[in-house]
Amino acid sequence: MKANSKKPRVSKSRLVEWFQAYTFLAPALLVALVFFVFSIVFSIYLSFNNVNLFANTYSFIGIENYARMFSDGRAVIALRNTATFAAVVVPAQTIAALLVAYVLASDKLKGKKMFRLIYFLPTLTSSSALTLIFMFIFNVYGPVNELLLNVGLLSEPINFLQNPEYSLKVIMVMNVWSTVPMFMTIYLASLVDLPKSLYEAADIDGASSWNKLIYITVPYLRPITTYVVLMGIIGTFQLFDQAYIFSNGSGGPANSTLTVALMIYQYAFGQMNSMGYASALAITLAAIIFVVSMIAEKVNNRMG
Repeated sequence: MKANSKKPRVSKSRLVEWFQAYTFLAPALLVALVFFVFSIVFSIYLSFNNVNLFANTYSFIGIENYARMFSDGRAVIALRNTATFAAVVVPAQTIAALLVAYVLASDKLKGKKMFRLIYFLPTLTSSSALTLIFMFIFNVYGPVNELLLNVGLLSEPINFLQNPEYSLKVIMVMNVWSTVPMFMTIYLASLVDLPKSLYEAADIDGASSWNKLIYITVPYLRPITTYVVLMGIIGTFQLFDQAYIFSNGSGGPANSTLTVALMIYQYAFGQMNSMGYASALAITLAAIIFVVSMIAEKVNNRMG
């Protein structure tokens, strides 16, 4: 006797459910298809062409745009500035956010809600406004120079904004100060679920606050730390607005604030009119972010 090989028929009600589900998903799927999938594919296509947006012409040149990056001195400078920025800012903002969250999660601290509100305020301020504020603070006649002059650490003011030695460092300080509150909030939300019995057992064993942080809090928050590090890497490698406002779009002084994202903007929408090269830079930046993120995730998991 032959086994029944007929497939079970899908009921009419199930088909209706599928139709309704995909009808609701259609707008989101359309947006993702147009603004993500199509955009990525079209960017890859542009990266292999010499594009003139004014004449609306495309000429295939192979991998010349990618080879051009190795001979472009500004691209090397932009990548170095971006990598330096990420290498300093990501660890600094992660450690600072973890320490602040650990302190604010303590039951012994009075006025925790007020401190949380104060520390969270920078997150509510736009990046453009924060950049202008820090440009005023680090101005030649700004509060930082006045303070250093009054305490005798300087004999004459430093032009932080126009000195290539300090300009990128100012943006680093500003970025750490503005991103710590958001990551602090993420850590605080996770610390709420940390079992108090672990701290109580540590208190019985005579553990100090530092020991509890290192041996209880940090291991417990390792998955959150992975997320914070990955978000930090993505954000720092995509640095654009602060560098643009700080240098008025030039990446100066002396290319000291030139980042890869700012360079992509200059070639794509500036007077250089080289969308193909800008697309190659964007694809390369995306690949770098992906590789660095994967390495950071594996290192963090291996340390655990």
